[in-house]
Parts: sequence; structure tokens; C-alpha cells
Amino acid sequence: MNDASRYLRQAIELARANVEAGGRPFGAVVVNNGEVIASAVNEMHLSHDVTDHAELLAIRAAARIHGPEALEGSAVYASGHPCPMCLAAMRLAGVGTVAFAYSNEDGAPFNLSTADIYAELKRPFAEQSMAISHMPVERESGQSLYEQWVRARDGRR
Repeated sequence: MNDASRYLRQAIELARANVEAGGRPFGAVVVNNGEVIASAVNEMHLSHDVTDHAELLAIRAAARIHGPEALEGSAVYASGHPCPMCLAAMRLAGVGTVAFAYSNEDGAPFNLSTADIYAELKRPFAEQSMAISHMPVERESGQSLYEQWVRARDGRR
């Protein structure tokens, strides 16, 4: 068995244990340089937080324990197809590889697919079901919020 299969099996076993504990069938493992640096399961059933997905919790744990640089180029192995939120977080974190065992097609009969969300996000804002708009606000001071951030950041260096 190759490493990817081993890590995917770990993610699936985490997901199976989560189902037995009353949770959803999702587990994730973060690997850096051949070492598992974090793992997690979907905890929505415990926290009632819709963002407590296995992938997000695993990358949060990896960053907390090893620092955010440990995620740069790392791999995430997930039991199911990552949703757009999780995939975006992995990109922002610098994850280099993502592999998943069960596809959106596998999950669709069980209402566990995020394919509709992916399709919706491809459409222009004006055509999406959620109202999304850019509403510039006049500056009250001479510098923009982002300029303030750069100055504050540069002042801390």
C-alpha cells in the first residue's frame, strides 16, 4: 500500500469513528514531509458551527501546533470531496496536495455532495442565489483600511 492510500485510509477510519460518535462521515489528515502533523473529524454535531469541517479543523490544529509554515507544501487527505470553503482554506494555507477518497458523486445519494455549491460559485455574483455586492464606503480619514494595515504591519517589523 502506498503512502497516499495509507493516509486516505486513516481519514476514512477517522470518519467512521465520527459516524459512530454521532457525527458526519468526514475525516482529514495533514501530512508534511511524510509525517502526520494533524488530523480531525467534522465536529458540526458537537459545536453546531457549520464551519467545523474536518479539513478546516485539521489545518487549524496543524498551524496551532507546528506554525502556519508547516502547511506550506503539505498534503491533506480527506475522506470526502472537500467543499469550496475547505478547498479555499487549504489554498490560503499553502497546502500543496489534496486527495480525497469519496467524490461528490458518491455523496450525492446521501445528500453529502457540495457539487451544487461549486456550480453556484462559478456564476457571476448577480446570478447567484445569495445577494453579494461591492459597496465602497467613503473614507473618514486620509488612509484606507488596507493602508492602515500595511503601516501597522511595517511598524512591527
